[in-house]
Amino acid sequence: MTAERRVAVPAARVRLESWAERDLALLRATNSPQMMEHLGGPETEEQLFARHQRYLRIEGAGTGRMFSVVLLPQGEAVGTIGYWERPWQGETVYETGWGVLPRYQGRGIAVAAATAVIADAAARRTHASLHAYPSVDHPASNAICRKAGFTLVSACDFEYPPGNPIRCNDWRVDLTAAAG
Repeated sequence: MTAERRVAVPAARVRLESWAERDLALLRATNSPQMMEHLGGPETEEQLFARHQRYLRIEGAGTGRMFSVVLLPQGEAVGTIGYWERPWQGETVYETGWGVLPRYQGRGIAVAAATAVIADAAARRTHASLHAYPSVDHPASNAICRKAGFTLVSACDFEYPPGNPIRCNDWRVDLTAAAG
C-alpha cells in the first residue's frame, strides 16, 4: 500500500458550496479509518446515507448549513464543513465540524474553510456563538481552531457517536463580534 501524495496548495483559497446530491461521494471519501479515527471510526453505508440526507435537509430546516469545500482555482471538492444547532450549557449554539481529504491536509485548506464558515454563521445573526469540539488528542484539529480565531474555553466530555465517550476541547467564536 502506498501513501497518498500530498498536493501543494500555495495560499489556500476555497469556496464553500451548499451540500448537494453529488456530495455523497465526497462523504464516502471522508469515511476512512484515518479521517474517522477521532470520531469513533468509519460509518456503515446506511449511516453515511442517513447523514447525507440530514446534510441535504439542514439548510431548509433553518438549523445550520453544510458545505463541500472546493479548492480554487482547480474547482475540486476536497473536504466538508458545516455548522448546526445544538444545546450547550443552557443555550442554543452552533457547532461546527470539518474534514479535508488526506492528500490535501496541512496546506491551510481547513483553516480557510473554517474562517469562511465563521463568516457565514455570523452573517445569519441567529446564535451568539459557534463551537468546535475536537478531541484533546487531535492536534491538527485543535491547531485549525486556534488559527481560525476560536478561543479555547475548556476540556469537556462528549459521546460521539452515541456510546463512544471522548474527551474534547471546547473552542468558541463570538459570532456577534465576527458579524461586525
